[in-house]
Amino acid sequence: MKLPFGLLAFCIPVLAIAASSDLIDSTTISIQPIESSSTPITLAEIKYNPSTLSAELISYDAPEIDSESKLLRVGVYDTATSSWKSATSMTSAESFSKGYSPTVVLSLDAQGGVIGVSCKSGKIDAGQTRDFGPKVKVLKTAKGKLPELNRPVVLSPEGKLAEPEPEKSILQK
Repeated sequence: MKLPFGLLAFCIPVLAIAASSDLIDSTTISIQPIESSSTPITLAEIKYNPSTLSAELISYDAPEIDSESKLLRVGVYDTATSSWKSATSMTSAESFSKGYSPTVVLSLDAQGGVIGVSCKSGKIDAGQTRDFGPKVKVLKTAKGKLPELNRPVVLSPEGKLAEPEPEKSILQK
């Protein structure tokens, strides 16, 4: 009887460590004004798990945006190649102003790689006291629904639509 309790005492810390390291991938989200040719700046660092679609915001730096910039590009930027690694999306500069709570949405492919990033925001209610900071949402692509096809059209040997046989009553069968 003592062996299972000893084994259980050993397994609990191991399971706790495994649960805390549930987020296995990470990515850096960048932001750039559309009108500007400057290099994109880091917006957020996100850790996520593609199999459970759970995510955590590791760091978030609210961008300081010029008052004349109205539209921003959001995505994953590779500084080594000076190019965007993911699909980008546009968002309003107002999304990051005071009174708004931004939500970063990661779109993943079937293997768990980031294929696109978008950002949306919602107005913070004056009575809201918690959960008004930036949030992360992870979406994974899935196979689409196949069309439901009707039964095939049956033609008679003459090439005309075949007339369906009238239903027989129970006595005629």
